[in-house]
Amino acid sequence: MAISFFTPKTDADIAERSSMIDIRSVNKFYKTAVGDYRALTDVDLQIGAGEFVSIIGKSGSGKTTLLNMITGIDRPSDGEVWVNGTGVHTLNENRMARWRGKNLGVVFQFFQLLPMISVIENIMLPMDFCRMYTPAERRKRAMELLDLVELADHAHKLPTALSGGQQQRVAIARALANDPPVIIADEPTGNLDSKTAESVFALFNDLVEKGKTIIIVTHDSAMAKRTHRTALIADGEIVNEYVAKAMPTLTHTQLLQATKSARKMNFEAGAMILSEGTNADTFYVVAQGTVEVILPRLNQSDVVALQLGPGKVFGEMEFFHEKKHRASIRASESGAVEVLAIGYEKLSELLDQSEVTREALNQMANRHQGENLSWRGGSS
Repeated sequence: MAISFFTPKTDADIAERSSMIDIRSVNKFYKTAVGDYRALTDVDLQIGAGEFVSIIGKSGSGKTTLLNMITGIDRPSDGEVWVNGTGVHTLNENRMARWRGKNLGVVFQFFQLLPMISVIENIMLPMDFCRMYTPAERRKRAMELLDLVELADHAHKLPTALSGGQQQRVAIARALANDPPVIIADEPTGNLDSKTAESVFALFNDLVEKGKTIIIVTHDSAMAKRTHRTALIADGEIVNEYVAKAMPTLTHTQLLQATKSARKMNFEAGAMILSEGTNADTFYVVAQGTVEVILPRLNQSDVVALQLGPGKVFGEMEFFHEKKHRASIRASESGAVEVLAIGYEKLSELLDQSEVTREALNQMANRHQGENLSWRGGSS
C-alpha cells in the first residue's frame, strides 16, 4: 500500500516554508505562593520545514514547557509562537483544538492509546474529531498507516495485547492520521529497550525523508546527536547550539553562561574580520557561513590555510600564546558570516570552571600554532 504524505516539491517550496516553527522572545512564568516562577526566559528558536530536531536538558530545565508552547497546550506569558504560518498564541480554545488536530501529531512517552477500543479505531479517532476524510477513507488510511509501521496484522487487537514497542508504533501511526506537517514526540523511546528504540528512531528518520518536521524531547544524548540539530535548554533558556558544539565539555549551566557572554557579530561576504598583527582580546565561534584563515608566507603570496564553518572557533591560539593575531580572518566570498564573540576575560572565567575544556582548547591552540609555523615555511 502507498500512503500519501505532505512532501516539499521544489527548492522554492522549501525556501518559502523555511520556518515551520518560529518561537520569538517567549517568556513563561507561573504565579506561586512565593512569587513568580519563570519557566522560560526570552526563548528564540527557529525550526525549518523537514528538519529533525532534538530538545535536551535536565529535568526541570523547561523542555516540557517549551513543547507546551509549540502545541498550544499552554500559552506564553509574552512573546510569539508561530507554527506552519499560524500564530498559535492568538488562537482561542475552540480554534486551538481543531488547528492542533490538523497541524500537529503528538507522540507521548506512555503511548496514551485508548485501551477499550481496537488499534485501528485508535488511529481513526483524530480523523473523526477533525472530520478529515470520509468514513471509508478513514478506515483505508488507518490500515495504510498500520502497514507503514508494520502492524497491519494487529489492526483489530486491543492495544493491551501489543508490546510496548508495538504500542509506540501505533501511537506514531495515530499521530500521522491527519497528515500533519509537524510531529512532536516527548521521550518517545524512554520506555523501550534499545533494539525497539532503534526501530522507532529509524521510523522517524523515514518520516523526515518524506517531508515531516519532527521534534523529539529526549534524555538520550547519543540519540540526540543523530538528529539534524540539537536544542539544549538550561534553566528555561536556550543554549546557543554552536557554542555547545565548540565547547562540548562544558556543563549545561556553563554553556548557558557562555551563551549569555557571547556577542553576535555579522560580516558581509569577503569582509575582513581580523587582521594579522593586531591585538587579540576575543575568542570567536562561527555561527553561520564560512570564515577563511589567511596566512602570509615568506617570499610567497598569502594563502587560505583553513576554512571554518559553524561550530568551529578562532582566537584560541592567541589566548594561550601571545595576544596578537598570527593570521588574518575574513568572511568567505560565498556568503555572509555570523560569529559569536566572547572576550578573553569571560573565556578565562569559563575555563576556570572546566579544566577539561581548558585543556581541550589548549591542545587545539598548540596544534594550530604548529600548523601556522608549517604554513609559513618554518618562519616564526
